[in-house]
Amino acid sequence: MKMKKSNIFLILGDILAIAIVTVIGFVTHGETGLSFLPRMATTFVPLNIAWFLIAPWLGLFDSQVVANRLLLWRPAWAMILAAPLATILRAALLNGAALPLFTLILGATSALGMIIWRAIYVWLINRAK
Repeated sequence: MKMKKSNIFLILGDILAIAIVTVIGFVTHGETGLSFLPRMATTFVPLNIAWFLIAPWLGLFDSQVVANRLLLWRPAWAMILAAPLATILRAALLNGAALPLFTLILGATSALGMIIWRAIYVWLINRAK
């Protein structure tokens, strides 16, 4: 199956949005620098896994859904659904607990980041038409 260029751009943007939200989260805790990269990965990787498991179920790679600005609530909803799974995967990687407050904050900030990215994407593709 051949993937469209627009889907590749969308997927790369999703990954970048998750990376930016992850970095911002660590910066707000004063955890910057190369020494924190492994710890950042324990948030970034599980969140990507959870996102790419949940997003297709909500049609977030379907061109008709993606292009519709009225459906920008879907990426937020997908991130809210992905956050608990990401938190559980992260806890397993760190041999720690899946904290409810962390899950709420991860879900909310990631949902905001994904809405911003997807809104930019909608604007770009509609502008190109």
